[in-house]
Amino acid sequence: MQMQVLGDYMPKPKNQRDEFAEHYVAGVFADAGWCIYFPPRDRGFDFVVTKKTARGMVLRPVQVKGKYPEATNVVRSSYGYRGTLTIAHPSMVLAIPLFTPLMRLGQPDHIAYMPFSQIKPTPNSQFTCYPAELRRGKVSPRKDCLQYFDDKGLKALEREDWT
Repeated sequence: MQMQVLGDYMPKPKNQRDEFAEHYVAGVFADAGWCIYFPPRDRGFDFVVTKKTARGMVLRPVQVKGKYPEATNVVRSSYGYRGTLTIAHPSMVLAIPLFTPLMRLGQPDHIAYMPFSQIKPTPNSQFTCYPAELRRGKVSPRKDCLQYFDDKGLKALEREDWT
């Protein structure tokens, strides 16, 4: 029996690295007390997170874009995501798990939780967000983006002024 695709019911296939990155980031959110909601079909945001805080309910749509440098001798003062976003929202999170070339699908070195204000459009309908630097295979946060990384960045998502 042959499978028939009706409209856009079938999501685009993802590679294993992207799938791992999405689930890893979702797990980090869950460990920090966020509730995670996965859409039945991926049409932009990978998942939505909510958390009850002292000021009320916080809701953030999340798009995950993993970075996997291949070479260990590359140096880049600005490193992160460049590409398309199917959907955008002012309260969204662009989560960028940054892996080391030597670790195949292991724990990322860092996760950047970037607000929409830090995602810049380019003339060719793409977007850029460069919160890190890459020096000989080692990824580290840029000094002006430290507040968006790891536990500090995840905690900042709870603030009203995060966007």
